[in-house]
Amino acid sequence: MSSSSPTHHLPLLLFFLLVTLLSVSPTQGAFCHADHKGPPVLGSPNTFPINDGVKMSKLVASTPNGKLYAVSVPNNNATTAGTFHIAHLYGTPYQMGFAQAALYKKAGMDLEVFMNKVWGYLETQVDEMIPTFPKFLQNLIARVGLDAALEFTYLASEPFTGDYFYEEMKGMAAGCGNPPGLEQTIKFVHMIAGLTQGKCSMFGAWGEMLNPDSSTKLLQLRALDWNMGSPFTDYPAMTVYHPAENGGNSFLLVGMAGFIGGLTGVSEHQLGISEIGVSYPDDTFGNESRIGIPFIFVLRDILQWDSTLADSINRLQTAKRTCDLILGVGDGKISQFRGFQYSSSVLRVMNDTTQMPVAEWHPRIKDVAYWGMDWICVGDNEVLGKQLKANSGKLDGPTAIRDTISIEKSGSNHAAFYDLTNLEIYVSYAAPSTQTEGSPDAFDRQFTWFDAKLLFAEKL
Repeated sequence: MSSSSPTHHLPLLLFFLLVTLLSVSPTQGAFCHADHKGPPVLGSPNTFPINDGVKMSKLVASTPNGKLYAVSVPNNNATTAGTFHIAHLYGTPYQMGFAQAALYKKAGMDLEVFMNKVWGYLETQVDEMIPTFPKFLQNLIARVGLDAALEFTYLASEPFTGDYFYEEMKGMAAGCGNPPGLEQTIKFVHMIAGLTQGKCSMFGAWGEMLNPDSSTKLLQLRALDWNMGSPFTDYPAMTVYHPAENGGNSFLLVGMAGFIGGLTGVSEHQLGISEIGVSYPDDTFGNESRIGIPFIFVLRDILQWDSTLADSINRLQTAKRTCDLILGVGDGKISQFRGFQYSSSVLRVMNDTTQMPVAEWHPRIKDVAYWGMDWICVGDNEVLGKQLKANSGKLDGPTAIRDTISIEKSGSNHAAFYDLTNLEIYVSYAAPSTQTEGSPDAFDRQFTWFDAKLLFAEKL
């Protein structure tokens, strides 16, 4: 394997090998990685003041189809301060991909460099990461190598994935000058993100859980616990899409520069997405498969094309689903949130009265549905549930930031709370890899507030 770019062409025969390997049964487990032999180690309340994203934003680049802002986050002091970027993209998928690459290049952050760093990191770390992959992928990498395994994943998912995703990747590569192999590298980075089932937390809260003096009627959490090494923490970004006519809704994604899959985000229709990778399922999940649409594209499709919670439920029910996940979708128009037990063979819709799994460490609580780190994950579910119950009747964005995931210690890479009633978002990112002082974890750092309505109304 070359660290410069992945393999470009593979024999069709290997595709048939893929088909024989991509239907697998779930792996059973007793505990998630966050559990401890003793009581869980609790974090401290996050007492930073909320950072105003509008006041702290500065325009740093513009192109015919985009604008780029840098957002300053004071955090503790100059040695622990941070910066993330907001890219506004306009036009067709190709134009938006090209604009994103051109914007970051103007700002001195070449996406070609970033994507090659990601690929190089994945190659050097693959032995360490293999145990976190689904069993089928572990076997596949052992047989044919990382490059071929990701090409297999692409072949298995491409028929079920909108071509606009790959048009955007093509535009991004062109915006970088079309260096040899870059488009394929961008594609493979997204494939591996769709395979890596990161440990995360989520909740949706409404009704009696919320502060009655607040105008918030639906509050949703998405906390991402994923790779904390360079380069993943060094390119934090929010990407705001303003598609051309017939190109779908305006929506925003929270994640990394150049990453176009849906990990975290909201749409102009007051829909929000959350996700947790399941490494420790029970037998209610049924089977997994890798022949289907990657979850990062399903979640983005909800934001880009759906208008209601009912639309998203229908999309998830009819999608060619793949791996074991817990998903969440909230709809601020009707103040409703649903969690989803998601696998190739199962799609179970859950609320506060039907939440699973049912266990002493995962009690059902009125007007909130929640999951901490995994399906079978005693410590995190227990801590998150206790914090939610302790804040029943008091919850709003600032209270949740102070007293939920900071205590659970979830949301290391990034964390976002969505006030879907008012279409506002609070977001925090991990410290850059170069920072040596202060906490590196997003849940322990200063959150920045945005009115997403203003972001969607931004003109070119």
